[in-house]
Amino acid sequence: MLTNGDLNNGILKGDLVLRGGADADLSGEVLEGMLRALHNAGIRRIEGNLVLDRTLFNPARVDVGLPPFDESPEAYYNVIPDALLINKNMLQIDMRSTSTRLQLDMQPALAGVTISSNMRLIDADCARWEEGWKLPEAVPGSDGKIKVVLNGTYPKNCARTNSINVLDRDDYIDGLFRLKWKQLGGKLSGRTLPGSTPQDARLLAEHRARALPEVVRDTNKPSDNALARTLFLSMGALASDPVLGSRPLPPLADPLTQAPQTTYARADMAIRNWMRGHGIDDSGFVIENGSGLSRIERISPLQMGQLLRAGLRSNWAPEFLASIPIAATDGTMRRRLNGSPAAGRARLKTGTLRNVVALAGYVPDATGVQNVVVAFVNDEFARRGRGRAVVDALVDWVARSGGQPPLPAPASAQRHRPGRHAGSRQRTLSAAGRPVHWRPAGA
Repeated sequence: MLTNGDLNNGILKGDLVLRGGADADLSGEVLEGMLRALHNAGIRRIEGNLVLDRTLFNPARVDVGLPPFDESPEAYYNVIPDALLINKNMLQIDMRSTSTRLQLDMQPALAGVTISSNMRLIDADCARWEEGWKLPEAVPGSDGKIKVVLNGTYPKNCARTNSINVLDRDDYIDGLFRLKWKQLGGKLSGRTLPGSTPQDARLLAEHRARALPEVVRDTNKPSDNALARTLFLSMGALASDPVLGSRPLPPLADPLTQAPQTTYARADMAIRNWMRGHGIDDSGFVIENGSGLSRIERISPLQMGQLLRAGLRSNWAPEFLASIPIAATDGTMRRRLNGSPAAGRARLKTGTLRNVVALAGYVPDATGVQNVVVAFVNDEFARRGRGRAVVDALVDWVARSGGQPPLPAPASAQRHRPGRHAGSRQRTLSAAGRPVHWRPAGA
């Protein structure tokens, strides 16, 4: 939080700037803590606007005008990040019905935002309530207030909670800021609008994000798209700093157009430079947004395997390994490979899209030798658990091999073993020898 305004008798005469630094931990609680710092500094009234500075990323709002990826744009996995994303822009909706009435509660209870329902109560199984869910709406009123309207059907005598991304993020921050500031006894007289930080602005309050290994763990274990996309863009916007942790990169001009380079272009180049620096050929590699929630992203099984081998050789290998879900134990692998020798030992990142199933990571064999395993299935028949059964059987086979004569590899898999390195084997296995969809984070 910054300003170039004057403070007199508890009144800040000027704008308050909220500048985003791609902080993955920015939440309502963090915002409240920063506002409390303002309150403790003697500020009671802000006679100016709340300016939202997202200029760390270029463009600042890639979500505006972007067509939805699928039929659930309100779902958390579809959140498109910016440098100032608070609470991931999510509203938690508590829905409790009787036989005749639906009661709704919204958290956080944003100032100027209410919730109502057009949902019709029906006789249905509460466990299958999502079957009647329709896309909710944010309806602006003539008084400047916003009504969130739920649509579809909902079972009678049912209690469920759902989180939705339906408000424009400027409206979300405006409502959250005014709610928290009012709770502290503060007043804001101006509007909330996008902008940039004045050169002469001084710091009033700040929040520092956790170290990268902790954020990576929160990205990989639950397969969090929004965090993955934030980290991707951060590679094109931030440079490491021994004191600050990170600092904004200076702007660069595109050599062809002379326009400022986009954050995406700089992040894409950062990844390719890393790959080439580790001897990984980036031919055919396509990255669209950093989460894999895409139909155009491409990476080959060999490239993914080489990336994972580089991870084992890294100084940060322990932190990287600790971020990957453990089979039959936690994250997106907690319900998979129970009863297999891989359970509790293999560390595997999942990837799922419609008609796509992927798995990649580290699998110790029966002798304890670490194997790099990559398996992708791109096919209409991958639905309804069939693709997952194939890749899980493959991991089980690797985990059982080594101590005894290995079982035959699944017929659908191709095996690549360039030899042992640093106590590991690489087994790059795929259902097709071509570049495939990979989703390093997602539902």
